[in-house]
Amino acid sequence: MSRYLNELDANRLLSGYGIPMAKSFLCRDEEDAAKSASELGYPVVMKILSSEILHKTDAGCVFIGVKNEKELRDAYKRILENARAYKADAVIDGILVQEMAEKGLEMIIGMKLDPQFGPVIMAGSGGIYVEVYKDITLRLLPIDRLEAVKMLKEIKIHKIISGLRGIVYDDEAIIDVLLKVSKLVMENPDIEEIDINPLFVYEKGRGAKGVDALIKKKDEK
Repeated sequence: MSRYLNELDANRLLSGYGIPMAKSFLCRDEEDAAKSASELGYPVVMKILSSEILHKTDAGCVFIGVKNEKELRDAYKRILENARAYKADAVIDGILVQEMAEKGLEMIIGMKLDPQFGPVIMAGSGGIYVEVYKDITLRLLPIDRLEAVKMLKEIKIHKIISGLRGIVYDDEAIIDVLLKVSKLVMENPDIEEIDINPLFVYEKGRGAKGVDALIKKKDEK
């Protein structure tokens, strides 16, 4: 049997390996949410936190650009209502209040455990149309820096990363994330799947930041 971690636990695991993720707080009531948003600074993102509601946007459980406390309290109620309508028996851990990360070039970094070949890492164009564009490259794990660089050069979005539209993006930040995901997977053989999408990549020298993540693990016996 396998299970998905909730998003906060996934973010913590990734952050523990130095993978930059958007700062998030787990909130269990409106007052807690208001306090967390005040600490982060508006606007914020709000999401349901449940390992049983993986497609949060489809469920109407993601609110982006929440600008003030009134909007936050309204969003809090609506997220819970929409979650119950989507899956009445879902276990809800709370609501995630997250910093609204600056938008960047959207990429996806992922990994799946192939039953025959073992762990396979993926990099490519990210965002909501990832399955449409299918601009990805794959490697068996583990990888070293040379393979990470080769992966980056194989995807179409590399032309944009290297400055096609006048902006040069931080390729070193992407390589760093690939290597850290490789290390994470090799040190945690119970992980079956990782999906960081989108990973916002910023201009050269400004790094990258993941804003949404899924991790699937084997259940402990």
